[in-house]
Parts: sequence; C-alpha cells; structure tokens
Amino acid sequence: MTAIDNTAIETLFTEARTHNVWKDQDVSEEKLRELYHLMHFGPTSMNCQPLRVLFLKSQEAKERLKPALLPGNQEKTMQAPVVALLGYDTEFYQHLPRMFSHNKDAKSLFEGKTDFINTTAFRNSSIQGGYFILAARALGLNAGPMSGFNNAAVDEEFFPDGQVKSNFLCNLGYGDASALFPRQDRFKFEEVCEVL
Repeated sequence: MTAIDNTAIETLFTEARTHNVWKDQDVSEEKLRELYHLMHFGPTSMNCQPLRVLFLKSQEAKERLKPALLPGNQEKTMQAPVVALLGYDTEFYQHLPRMFSHNKDAKSLFEGKTDFINTTAFRNSSIQGGYFILAARALGLNAGPMSGFNNAAVDEEFFPDGQVKSNFLCNLGYGDASALFPRQDRFKFEEVCEVL
C-alpha cells in the first residue's frame, strides 16, 4: 500500500467539515452508486456487510422523514439534496455462506442469538457508516451525519417489517462553506490514548 498525499488527507480528514447548509445542486443517482461502490470495499467482521441504505431524494420521501427529526435537524435535512438513511439488517447472517464463503457454517454462529446479531449488525453498520462518509468526501460530496431523530418512528415509516433497523442519518450534497461553524476542539493524543 502507498500512503495517500496531503491533498487526499485534507479532503478526507483535516479540511473536511460537517455541513448544515446546502447549495441547490443535484446529486445524481450515478454519484450515489459510486459512493456505495467505494464504501462497500471497507472491512467488516466476517465480511458481514449489514449496512442497508435508503437514499431519500424526493421531497415526498423527505417529508415522510420530517416528523421523526428533532426540530433543530428539520430545516437542514429538508434542504439537503439527498438524505441517506443508514440502517442495519438483523438477518445479515443469512448471507454469510456467500459473503464468508470459506466458512460455510458461519451462519450457525448467529442463529438464535439475538443479542449477538444486534451487536454485530449495529457495530459493523456503524463502521460502514464511517466508510460511507469518507467515500462521499472522496467523491467531492459533503456530508452531514446526525443522530437527532426518533429511531422507532423512522423504523415504523421506512422499515415496517422490522428486519432492518435505523442507525443514523447522513445529509449529502454540496455544502455552503460560508455557513460553516468554527471548527470545534479535538482531544489531543495524550488525553485519550495510551501506548502499552
């Protein structure tokens, strides 16, 4: 592997920001497919890939989401060109014979173990959510991830069969940099890390 250059590091990390105000600029389905394609290469435990994504582009779809949003998240979400609803499939293990093909019995590790299923699905969909944000940035999109919503209401509206559960939301588009808040502080290495 070769280290990426400083421009790429800035795009993905040091200059990237969470956006709340969006330009009136469409995000194509082709771009969303590119985003997924990049994201799906990221590792998950046993290649379980539990993330499921609904891309809400139409105003009608976003209006269905609006009642579940905290008031402070409504305007920016309605304005975003795309709202990605990131969830996790609680039956991900059914696909392990295909996705983890060198161990055809991997599915049996999960069968009947609800807590293990939910923990694995939530953790790995969260990891995939991180890849999702980085993939969006790599493709020139801005991201506005958030957790300020009623999960039960979202699940009832968008995942009524109960198999998929919502994890978090991520607004996508081309952000208005003039509306960014000042960057907030970050912990220093010595405050949160130890080398043992």
